[in-house]
Amino acid sequence: MTASALPTVVDAATWESELAELRAREKAATRELDAIAAQRRRLPMVEMPDYVLEGADGPVRLVDAFGDAPQLIVYNHMWHDGAEWQCGGCTGLTSQFTRLEGLARFDARFVVVTQGPIDEALAYRTKVGNTMTWYSTANSTFGSDVGAPPGGGFAVNVFLRAGDTVYRTWHTNGRGTEQISYLFGLVDLLPYGRQEEWQDVPEGFPQGPTYSRWLGSDEIAAAYGQG
Repeated sequence: MTASALPTVVDAATWESELAELRAREKAATRELDAIAAQRRRLPMVEMPDYVLEGADGPVRLVDAFGDAPQLIVYNHMWHDGAEWQCGGCTGLTSQFTRLEGLARFDARFVVVTQGPIDEALAYRTKVGNTMTWYSTANSTFGSDVGAPPGGGFAVNVFLRAGDTVYRTWHTNGRGTEQISYLFGLVDLLPYGRQEEWQDVPEGFPQGPTYSRWLGSDEIAAAYGQG
């Protein structure tokens, strides 16, 4: 870290002026996100088959994964058979969610679904300290049908149920999943940001390979795991 890696120092009035200019763009982005959410609420939906997943206590119909809620958010967690540590990105993202009770006030539930066999998936959940309910789609086509096939595939999917019928209302993958990560929201506020080589930064600011600052699954297990 050198002097060239510091933001420019200015007087308070100049700083306030620059901040006001940035805030105008931030507020415009907020309004655009509101408009995107409004469009999302107007999306049509598609009826889903009556999938059967595997839960901690045995087979579970997809409609029953909702519990008492009419809406369900599913994080499709990557899984590689036989791996000691599963995807660090998925592990890190889902480890952030330890207090989800507030979703009940919005008539929703959030669960993890993975391609791993249920016993292995639950053991991994404990090892890394994840607190959400996990299901396995190893014995159904559910994962493949919602954009998270075996051997890879992570995604966020949202579902709505009406009686015993389940509908798929939304899906994203790749960087689209960042919107549910509070970590990146905090890091993007920092002067140095994510410090990854793809980001646009001033001359001299620290940058390194993409993912190089992410916690590994073993580090997450050491911090939060129960076994």
